[in-house]
Amino acid sequence: MTPIDDALIERARASPQGYLEFLRVPTMSLGLYVLPAGGEDTQHPHSEDEVYYVLRGRGTFRSAGTDAPTRAGDVLFVPAHRPHRFHGIEEELVLLVVFAPPEGSQR
Repeated sequence: MTPIDDALIERARASPQGYLEFLRVPTMSLGLYVLPAGGEDTQHPHSEDEVYYVLRGRGTFRSAGTDAPTRAGDVLFVPAHRPHRFHGIEEELVLLVVFAPPEGSQR
């Protein structure tokens, strides 16, 4: 079991991309993605389906040309290869990220 606590969030914050993978099995991977208020999301489309669960924070999510406000409790699905990003980050976003299959496995 891996608790999603302040120590794990701090490790994600300190990583170069603000992302920390903390679980990988043959069928999926999980990580934390942290974006600071006013920050920039520089990610590129992934080769795997992706789900975000917003643990905390507020911002806007763009996918398929549509913007949607996001806040704690929201679940966002992104099909593989679809461009997407967070912007207009008003409060630090802390996101649980699920890739299925594991991130990078379909490249």
